[in-house]
Amino acid sequence: MGGFIPLGDASRRSRHFAVVTTLIILINVFVFLKELSHGDTFVWAWSAVPIRIVHGHRWITLLTSMFMHGSWMHIIGNMIYLWAFGRAIEDAMGSGRFLIFYLAGGIVAMMAQILGDPFSRIPSLGASGAIAAVMGAFIITFPHDRIRTLLIFFFLFIRVTYIPAALLIGFWFLMQVLNIGSVAQVRTGGVAYLAHVGGFLFGVVTARLFVNPSRIAFRPSPSL
Repeated sequence: MGGFIPLGDASRRSRHFAVVTTLIILINVFVFLKELSHGDTFVWAWSAVPIRIVHGHRWITLLTSMFMHGSWMHIIGNMIYLWAFGRAIEDAMGSGRFLIFYLAGGIVAMMAQILGDPFSRIPSLGASGAIAAVMGAFIITFPHDRIRTLLIFFFLFIRVTYIPAALLIGFWFLMQVLNIGSVAQVRTGGVAYLAHVGGFLFGVVTARLFVNPSRIAFRPSPSL
């Protein structure tokens, strides 16, 4: 049994501190702590429930749900991915554009999940869709960059290696597509693979509209 954890872009260093990426992470942590303290009432109030959305209720939850998480592992995993890929994309877009892109990607991703099962009463929540949009933008903007990645084998052997972004993100996306069918009939919750795919495709299609070409000149990382 093994896996990988992306740590960041090893091919370039950012021009500016990732203010928005950092702020998004802090908001996610704050909201998760609110979930822990307020329980199911808070979760039901602010997560996106498909049947409510399709009947025109609580549309605000398309936005609020992307800052909520179902467990410690859920939020930790998402924030690791956001930190790994978000900094470079924020640097390429600029903070203002990145914020708009991130929020739009999250909403599109949540809509994709809802369209997959519009009458579900299961709450949908998590930053995964918005982060998938960031990963989609990354593979379009920096396909040849190398991602510093932590490889884990059988929970015993751990090493750091460097994987091309196109390979790592491409493999991740393939896993999301293959898993859509395996959970299509599940109605008790689980991973929102449709949101991942929808967010990723949004990032791929719109990345060039948000990226500022003058901000992506190659700046080698000191580690290279």
